[in-house]
Amino acid sequence: MDIGVFIFPTDKTIDVVELGRMVEDLGFESLWFPEHSHIPSSRTTPWGGRQGAPPLPEQYWRTHDQFVALGAVAATTTTLRLGTGICLVAQRDPLWTAKSVASLDAISGGRFIFGVGYGWNVEEYHNHGLDFAARRDRLRECILAMKELWTGEEPSFDGEHVSIEPSWVWPKPRQKPHPPVVMGGAAGPKTAAHIAEFCDGWMPISAPSDEALSVVRSACQSAGRNPDDLHLGVFRAEPSAESVESLAERGMDRILFELPSDEPAVVRETLRGYARLLDRT
Repeated sequence: MDIGVFIFPTDKTIDVVELGRMVEDLGFESLWFPEHSHIPSSRTTPWGGRQGAPPLPEQYWRTHDQFVALGAVAATTTTLRLGTGICLVAQRDPLWTAKSVASLDAISGGRFIFGVGYGWNVEEYHNHGLDFAARRDRLRECILAMKELWTGEEPSFDGEHVSIEPSWVWPKPRQKPHPPVVMGGAAGPKTAAHIAEFCDGWMPISAPSDEALSVVRSACQSAGRNPDDLHLGVFRAEPSAESVESLAERGMDRILFELPSDEPAVVRETLRGYARLLDRT
């Protein structure tokens, strides 16, 4: 089982280049950055879309652009895998996003992992001129279109939400046919069907229940896919020896510990503490 870390990279915490070098030197497998284009200050949607949620932490509206930040890390590391955790694909232009993914994968030598998710902030989506209710269907079409862009010589796509005429699109990703696509978030029936249809892995926040795993496995079987081919992971895994050993025994392929978006000294100390768990896998 691989162990990585994720952090909201902001202008008030550790420099991403320093962090990437330290994460690699300590022996972690991967480093992941989330994203929000902005957070409307009306704060109409509660954190995570959950009524009664606590106030949204400041790092949500201070994040660096994840592809720019990961590009800086790619240029200053050699073996560390780099992930978007997650990329809000449905509120992005699929042509530009496909180019960012392919460029980062090529520049990094094939070290990129494309973590994707639907998102939860209604007004953030509306500011992009999009229908929040259609975000799941739009994400699906964006991913399917990007796969065409990454693999075709003169790709095109014709869907309800995404339409691309035959085009020349380069660069292509270093990884073939493309970087792994990993879905974040809980798996209800529709999400499970999407995981089975177009994802290479599933990585929910916190350890999935046996029931959730069964839903995803059933969706894979219904899609004619071997569930054992799906890579499983956990965002925000508990950083304890007992948790690490339990998740490894349950067949998780990768777990991620969360780093605080705090003073650089706090991030360094936390990372060193996590590194003591690496030999548990």
